[in-house]
Amino acid sequence: RTCDQLRCTACDFRVSLFNDYIWDQSCDYLFFRNNMPELSKLRAKMIKKKGARAYACQCSWRSIDELTDLRTEQQLRWVCGKH
Repeated sequence: RTCDQLRCTACDFRVSLFNDYIWDQSCDYLFFRNNMPELSKLRAKMIKKKGARAYACQCSWRSIDELTDLRTEQQLRWVCGKH
């Protein structure tokens, strides 16, 4: 289970999450910088994968397909945006 109000302290963007998708390996910083948070543009690099979840802000992204503790990934600056 994850917070659905994550916010990135590096770019100050809300972290978007997409159920049953992963990011294409060709994704890069500029893709997210130029296309967040417009879903219609992001879909170009989303791959359908049942049970997975794609996360992204304007400066970082992750595809998760198994139970993962995101707090252990030091390069992510995602925190609860408070409910």
